Amino acid sequence: MVNVTYDASGSLVAYDPDGVQIVYNLGDMGFIIASMALVWLMIPGVGLFYSGLLRRKNALSMIYTSLASIAVVSFQWFFWGYSLAFSETGNAFIGDLSESLTKPAYSSKFAHMKPTPQEYFGLKGVLDQPSIGSSRIPALLFCVYQLMFAAITAALAVGAIAERGRLGPVLVFIFIWTTVVYDPLACWTWNSNGWSFVLGGLDFAGGTPVHISSGTAALAISVYLGKRRGYGTERLAYKPHNTTYVILGTVFLWFGWFGFNGGSALSANLRAVQACIVTNLAASVGGITWMLWDYRIERKWSAVGFCSGAISGLVCITPASGFVGAPAAVAFGVLGATVCNFATQLKFLLGYDDALDIFATHAVGGIAGNLLTGLFAQASVAGFDGLTEIPGGWLDHHYIQLAHQLADSVAGFAYSFVLTTIILWIMHYIPGLRLRASEEAEILGIDDAEMGEFAYDYVGLEQEIGHTLDTGLAASGGGREPNHTKTSNSSVDGRLDEKES
Repeated sequence: MVNVTYDASGSLVAYDPDGVQIVYNLGDMGFIIASMALVWLMIPGVGLFYSGLLRRKNALSMIYTSLASIAVVSFQWFFWGYSLAFSETGNAFIGDLSESLTKPAYSSKFAHMKPTPQEYFGLKGVLDQPSIGSSRIPALLFCVYQLMFAAITAALAVGAIAERGRLGPVLVFIFIWTTVVYDPLACWTWNSNGWSFVLGGLDFAGGTPVHISSGTAALAISVYLGKRRGYGTERLAYKPHNTTYVILGTVFLWFGWFGFNGGSALSANLRAVQACIVTNLAASVGGITWMLWDYRIERKWSAVGFCSGAISGLVCITPASGFVGAPAAVAFGVLGATVCNFATQLKFLLGYDDALDIFATHAVGGIAGNLLTGLFAQASVAGFDGLTEIPGGWLDHHYIQLAHQLADSVAGFAYSFVLTTIILWIMHYIPGLRLRASEEAEILGIDDAEMGEFAYDYVGLEQEIGHTLDTGLAASGGGREPNHTKTSNSSVDGRLDEKES
């Protein structure tokens, strides 16, 4: 039973197993509750963003997949995910399933009993005691806040099934992937026992566990699924079918990122405010930077380009948001958007079909953010909360920090790619769990073939069933960023999407 009350100031008072008072500020708790809701809102934002970039006949499946990620990961987190990531008795790589409290939270007459592994299933014991993330909020609140990080990471990764993945097996994949890939990465990054945490790696809000892991998993999924039908021909020379969805998804993401980065301070303090300032600044500069890079090719002010750049800036600033000042945020926005923009060309150079450029935006952007954190992190900024002490990065003459950031990035990249590939091929040989959709489903559209429902009343199929269109567009891989070495015919612009979905 939870034993809580309130003191004269209105603060929440709990008690540890020895009866010692623990005081929680309700302002801190309210801030993290609001931040949790903001991060939740980002997940359908991912679905809308992805949906708008695709063709009409696959639009609904991406929105569905984002919501399915919330459902599956919520159960996984309840079942054992939180313990695997944040148990206080875990090792340097992954948590365990035993009671996280160092002392029993029940009556003293049972104090001699050691907790069994089953005790931690179903969040048992995750209640009013201080969380492993911060003593300023209880474990139960920290748990639900971190759940949203796990859910959005899965949603980002499985966007790689776009236009050619089966929706049933992806539910199984999300559960397994979150358990085998995300939870260990979160453990070694944010758990006080984790090897990267102990080494001194700086990752404020998820450069490695969220962005590098999801972007690299998307690369592994893209390689496993192979190219879409018509890749490299005019059949995939399409523009995003609904730019309004792209903008609306960006709005949800940008808005929610204040809870993502600001909330990672785990308290309503000056460090949280600073994280919000650099988050907004990096997104703004990133959006303008990407749009300018695209303008040099097509001489048009692209809304999709602006949104892509804003997301890239947000990704890049994520690991640094609690460690850097506003001037550095400008560099993060410019460099993040530039690196991610040119990284979209990797799919043409290496021959994989990443329809949504998830690898270019999240993996490459996450790596860039981690490395820039090693350069620009400042002890003075980290100390805005009055508690955190770090040696800083290159600006503070702590030069080894860049090596720590590089080690964490490389480990996260390799771990996610290898483990994701293994999961995919194991599922490939299990009846009913193969992730690749049939060619017929791809032609018809995943919405109709897998769901029997549509995002719109009308879905055109003329080109897929044999008709040809003289578009004037060079052959493309399909996606938000064209091949920079081939110019588009400006006379047709986005009209192709009215005929080919």
